Amino acid sequence: MTENKGAFHTGEYRNVLEEYGYDPVQIQERLADTWRVLFEGDEETRIYHDQGEELGYMLDTGNLDVRSEGMSYGMMMAVQLGHKEVFDRLWRWTKRYMYMETGENSGYFAWSCNPDGSRLSNGPAPDGEEFFAMALLFASHRWGDGEAPLNYATQARDLLRTCIHKGEDGIGYPMWNPQNKLIKFVPNCEYSDPSYHLPHFYELFALWAYPEDRQFWKEAAEASRDYLRMACHPVTGLAPEYAFYDGTPNNERGYGHFYSDSYRVAANIGLDWEWFREDHWACEEANRIQAFFADKQPDDYRRYAIDGEAFEEKSLHPVGLLSTNAAASLAATGDNARKCVELFWNTPLRTGVRRYYDNCLYLFALLALSGNYKIWTPE
Repeated sequence: MTENKGAFHTGEYRNVLEEYGYDPVQIQERLADTWRVLFEGDEETRIYHDQGEELGYMLDTGNLDVRSEGMSYGMMMAVQLGHKEVFDRLWRWTKRYMYMETGENSGYFAWSCNPDGSRLSNGPAPDGEEFFAMALLFASHRWGDGEAPLNYATQARDLLRTCIHKGEDGIGYPMWNPQNKLIKFVPNCEYSDPSYHLPHFYELFALWAYPEDRQFWKEAAEASRDYLRMACHPVTGLAPEYAFYDGTPNNERGYGHFYSDSYRVAANIGLDWEWFREDHWACEEANRIQAFFADKQPDDYRRYAIDGEAFEEKSLHPVGLLSTNAAASLAATGDNARKCVELFWNTPLRTGVRRYYDNCLYLFALLALSGNYKIWTPE
């Protein structure tokens, strides 16, 4: 345990880009331009779309669907950058089309819909729920609560209650295992996805969830930090996409390797360290993963076994990977931190059909590295 001097305690956020010599004005211009391209740009660059007078959605351009992941990401981006109208449009769309009111998954959000709102799945994906809840709490603190569904704090607390108590009446399943406090890949399975683990969110849920749920979230934060230690390889730092509760790769469906989901682990660890600085292991892990990629070029990023063995298959999202590796520089102490940030700064947003995931991770990295990925607290 280190002294707690993270941004939660100090209110101060590192601007790593400025520390490394980038011009503060150019940093803010890059941030504003990235938002403009993704949310207001032409049809070849944008991933956000208005729909009617009150709604909006984020399009997964590679799959041409709307995902709870993307909707919750868009809401987090909007609240961080102060775009309330976009935030509200995204949340209204989410509640109207994704929220499930009946059945085994009532109280959760369908993970995939068509742009017209019709469902492609009636199953949820827990990473969407945790980002929805955190973005809603931040929105409540930044803008205040309105009439439903814009009563952000109540919406967030109700969702968090569902996530951990679902199934207690015999209908459905919780998103967190009640015994080990670990987030599941989906509610009706008993394994996890390391990239879903956001202990820095759970620390805040432990403050702002309904009082009877707060202890659970405090324990979940500790459990997730312990879990990431087990899931990330002790030499390479690589984590699998899916892993069992003991941290070992779950390759039953071919997702036991370091691939697209896994990229987010580095960024999550960096942000957890920036906000809370609870576990110095985060710095060691950031150093390991940056060292692993130090001799690799983005056009040759691949699928890897977590011990570092490379497969022939190329990365689908190299811009996303270099972005999350750069975001790990919030925790990294090694020589590669600056190199990762330089590569990120010198890489433009991705274009083409695969741009959605890469550019979401890009904007999150830019927010984090510029000191603009903030904890919004109650007034």
